[in-house]
Amino acid sequence: MRGRRTRRIVLVKQEQGLRDVMADEIAKRRQAYAAEITRRVSDPRIEAAFAAVPREDFAGPPPWRIGSGGLFGRTASDDAARLYDDVLIAIDAKRGINNGQPSLHAQSIDAIGAKEGETVVQIGAGAGYYTAILAHLVGPAGKVVAYEIEPDIAERAKANLARYPQVEVRARSGVEDLPKSDAIYVNAAATHPLRAWLDALKVGGRLLFPLQAAHSTGAMLLIHRPESGGIWPARFLSAVVFIACAGAQDRATGRKLDDAFRRGGLGQVRSLRFGGAPGQSDWLRGDGWALTTDAAE
Repeated sequence: MRGRRTRRIVLVKQEQGLRDVMADEIAKRRQAYAAEITRRVSDPRIEAAFAAVPREDFAGPPPWRIGSGGLFGRTASDDAARLYDDVLIAIDAKRGINNGQPSLHAQSIDAIGAKEGETVVQIGAGAGYYTAILAHLVGPAGKVVAYEIEPDIAERAKANLARYPQVEVRARSGVEDLPKSDAIYVNAAATHPLRAWLDALKVGGRLLFPLQAAHSTGAMLLIHRPESGGIWPARFLSAVVFIACAGAQDRATGRKLDDAFRRGGLGQVRSLRFGGAPGQSDWLRGDGWALTTDAAE
């Protein structure tokens, strides 16, 4: 009996030792991944956040469906090291929901400039991976309010983010009744800047969202709220493809948006203007607003 007990103890120690080695290797891989995907960001805290947050805690059980761009969902793997490539991971492949490409989100999060103690709203939180990154950036004195319209995925996000007391997950669409925010980060496509998003921004606040018609392509649009006036600084960042944001799609505006993207000139857009008559500087005109090439004063 004593010999069997000794052998069991040895086996348990060996298994624990193997798990420790694997955990150490994954931690090293996470560090390298964080450095790689944040090569183009300016805030070093973002690299530290990606290095600190285990992606496997938000990916669900293996095997994981992994892909990039048009190849999404073509491969499956139970190797946790694959989670630390710059790839999409399926949250629900049947619904086309994934947690996004890390390098894109790293650059986008850098663009909104989340600071310690700020309030950040995230719309389209998914299972909460990038919500956790935002939580690291705002710190314990800040707050992240994360909206996820799919009830089952919102429950996953709540469980995944339970260790972050500064995070609140709301299981509904984030197109109305938002808290006053320093930054709003939208992870679902809209054909226009929603008034509710703009109204929720504090002076100096930043809104970043995918300006894109449903089932089309678009680009991330960054808007700053000025102290006063009807002209807000705005500029496009990277080209993107996101699933549509419920309540933020207008078909007529979407058609005009696709036409504007085909014409090009994204790099010349400088402002979001409210009111005023149509002019030659308009890149895209909506109902009472226009994205223009005029500089915001």
